[in-house]
Amino acid sequence: MNKWGAVVVAAGRGSRMGTAESKQYLPLRGKPILVHTLALFERMDEIEEVALVVGSADIERCKALVLEHGLAKVKAVVAGGDERQHSVHAGVKALASELEWVMVHDGVRPLVKPEHIRGCCAVAERVGAAVLAVPVKDTIKQADETGLIVSTPDRRSLWAIQTPQAFRRDLLTGAHERAEKDGFLGTDDAMVVERTGAPVTISEGDYTNIKITTPEDLPWAEFLLGKRERGE
Repeated sequence: MNKWGAVVVAAGRGSRMGTAESKQYLPLRGKPILVHTLALFERMDEIEEVALVVGSADIERCKALVLEHGLAKVKAVVAGGDERQHSVHAGVKALASELEWVMVHDGVRPLVKPEHIRGCCAVAERVGAAVLAVPVKDTIKQADETGLIVSTPDRRSLWAIQTPQAFRRDLLTGAHERAEKDGFLGTDDAMVVERTGAPVTISEGDYTNIKITTPEDLPWAEFLLGKRERGE
């Protein structure tokens, strides 16, 4: 596998958590959620360096966390933009220029498994772009603005998208530059790349790769992380 750069995005406030503290800094088994995420990449030989994207007011705080927890692969801590898409673009630009492959990961997904990261990267190296995802379990209904159901998509074709999302760097950079020029905002980086016509392929992960977003996610993350620490 090639050497990869990782952009970890942690610039959001996370209003759905309902806490004064931003969700990425909330404690999870004694450490901020964000530190668990960064430590995961720190332990992976395939990851050459990490660019951490945070709110401008949190840059010094995060630099201190990086030093405190020995996160040597975090080479840059940069301010995010008005939208997540702008934050990702800033993070990609902060990585060393010689890195040809880049993944983008949510700072509040500390439970992704290294083997699934490697699998996603391997798919990206074959086709240029890949996203970690899991099959949708529930039946999905599409409704109009009044709540009237207008269609029921075939569940077999539906996937819930996670991160990391992995790309050939020049492909992702070009897609972001085009989106910025066009004034386009996507809901994830894969969408930004998809609109260029480039193929993006799914790499299957698992359901424990949760994004810690709401209060009920925290005890579930505590449980999952505890099981892993016990080797279960």
